[in-house]
Formats: sequence, C-alpha cells, structure tokens
Amino acid sequence: MSAFIQQLPALIGVVIGALGSYLAIVRGDRARFRREQTARWEERRLTVYADYARCLKKSVTLTYRVAAHLGNDPHPHPLSPGEAAPLLAEAAEAGDPAGEALLLLGTPVVVEKARAWAVVVMEMERFLNDGTHDPDAWQALLERQRTVREAYYVAVRADLALTTGRPAGWQVPPLHGRL
Repeated sequence: MSAFIQQLPALIGVVIGALGSYLAIVRGDRARFRREQTARWEERRLTVYADYARCLKKSVTLTYRVAAHLGNDPHPHPLSPGEAAPLLAEAAEAGDPAGEALLLLGTPVVVEKARAWAVVVMEMERFLNDGTHDPDAWQALLERQRTVREAYYVAVRADLALTTGRPAGWQVPPLHGRL
C-alpha cells in the first residue's frame, strides 16, 4: 500500500493535468465556434445590407432619369414615366425580399435608417408620379436622399464595426448646374 500512496500524488497530477487539458480544449473550441459564428453572421448582414442598398439605389437612378425627362434633373439618359414604370415596379419587387432579409438580420438602428431612406425614395417617386416640374424642389429631395443614404451607410459601418470611417464622396463635375 505504501507504494500506491507514494505514487498517488503523481497519479492525481496526471488526472488533474488531463482534466485541465480537456477543459482548455473545450473552452478554446467554444470560443473559436463563437468567433466563427459571429463572422458568418456579420458576413450575412453585410450581404443583406448591400443588397438592400443596391435595390434602393436602382430606384433612385430610375427616378433621376424620369426627373430628367420632366426637366427636373440633368441626367444624360432621360426616361419617360411610361418607360420607367415597369422598371420601377421591377426594382420595387426586387427590393421586397431584400427588405425582408434586412428586417430579419438588421439591427434596429440600421433598419430605422433603411426605412428613412426608403421613405425619401418613395417621396421622390411620388414627386415624379405627380408630373411635377420644379428643379429646386427636386434638388432638395436629392439632398435629403443623399443625407439619409449616408446615415444608412454610417449605421451599417457602425453595426459591422468597419473602421473605414466616412467614405470619400464621389466628386464629379456639375452637369448643367447639377450639384
């Protein structure tokens, strides 16, 4: 029995070492799994945010073209309201699944900023549907749209912890008085 008692501290050390190794491996695997899961969800949210922005931007571009047809915007490729109607409907239809995905995966702040952007885009479409010819009012709508779009991007960058800060603006020379 004395030989067993002499070896007992070593045996206890082996058991404690094995248990410690097991716990360290399990804890490390859990931490790695959480990091990988977070990265996957962030990647999915980035895709959803970009898809939603792409859909809204398509509608915005179409409104620029219709506004040019009505004399409100200097866009070089005017489009009549009749020609634009099916394209706007297609853009809105494409935006529905993107909007649902945004509601599902987006943070409340991003969803609110996305809603604000969508509301301004709807106001732009309403302005054109009414056949309004008022370049100054149109420019004011464009500025609001740019402001809410930038707020959306700021919220997305904050949610995804992107450290890029504010992106450089697209500087293009004014076309016939367009800002």
